Amino acid sequence: MPRGKKLPEDVIDHWPEVLKDVRIEVVPVEYLNSVLVTFVDGKIWDIDLTNNGDQIEVTDALEDLIEEYEDVIVNIDFRLDTQKVKEDITNRTKLFLKKRK
Repeated sequence: MPRGKKLPEDVIDHWPEVLKDVRIEVVPVEYLNSVLVTFVDGKIWDIDLTNNGDQIEVTDALEDLIEEYEDVIVNIDFRLDTQKVKEDITNRTKLFLKKRK
């Protein structure tokens, strides 16, 4: 059985030939646009990460938030910056192929 979670269809639609079979276990903070946190009372916090600065500080802040509110959080939705993922994979692939010649 494959490990990790399959990407949502709206993410796969950005680059289906590559993303359709990808399963995710960990996503670096640099590839997140935002985090939607849904609470038991229906409130939703949309945490914008587009200007996230120091990735370690953002990771620590998210861990602290989850730990503090874990009893009242219903769902956490990590929003992926698919354009950045696509650009980085494309650039690294080109570099890899160029070095192999």
